[in-house]
Amino acid sequence: MKAARLVVLGIAVAAGLGAAMLAGGSNDPAPAPVAQDVKPLETVEVLVANADIPMGSAIAADDLRWQVWPKEAANAVYVERASAPTAAQDWTGAIARSPFVKGEPIRPDKLIKGPGSGYMAAILPAGMRAISIEISPETGAGGFILPNDRVDVILTRKVSGVAGRDESFSETLTNNTRVLAIDQAVEDKDGQKVVVGKTATLELSPSQAEKIALSRQQGVVSLALRSLVDSGPTAGVEDAPVVPKADALTIVRYGVSTGH
Repeated sequence: MKAARLVVLGIAVAAGLGAAMLAGGSNDPAPAPVAQDVKPLETVEVLVANADIPMGSAIAADDLRWQVWPKEAANAVYVERASAPTAAQDWTGAIARSPFVKGEPIRPDKLIKGPGSGYMAAILPAGMRAISIEISPETGAGGFILPNDRVDVILTRKVSGVAGRDESFSETLTNNTRVLAIDQAVEDKDGQKVVVGKTATLELSPSQAEKIALSRQQGVVSLALRSLVDSGPTAGVEDAPVVPKADALTIVRYGVSTGH
């Protein structure tokens, strides 16, 4: 019996030592993670607006600054310091053809630099003309036309009919015409809802400018505001027919054509 007890005791001791070894092994520190090489982010410095720049305003020296930009996100049209280190000084005095917000990268195609040029000449696209016409709340959509809206220009005039009676006619002179300014406002400001002005400046082709100038002597010119859906540089752009002369006007009454 004594020998049997010794065997049982030895087995118990061996089991305890095994358990202790297993418990001690679980407290070993975890192996350190293997360091991986991290590729540094490539950056460039691009020229950005240091403050909000309204359309038509001249660029001041403190309106521009250099900003670190991810190289992968830098567009080819951005001005980079590596290729144009003096760009901030070179563009001082230029005129903004479009507005910039603070932090927006500067694009040369949105700026123009011409000594002695005014902002209106700067924002006009090549080949276009600016002409102003008188408006009122009745002829200017109640003051709801803002700069950069698109309008149709309509002429209403009276023509002598039979028996000496005058008859009124309307015709569209231009379609989808961009409004450059209302009086001296060239862009809608924060919180501005309507501009009740006396003069609207329109962006026209040379032939359209001639039509508008002639129409002002023939009758009342009105502006019809276009929906945003029907607006845009290519939405329904077309020249209206040439304003007919009084002796070339054809009036149709009850199916009978009468020349005047």
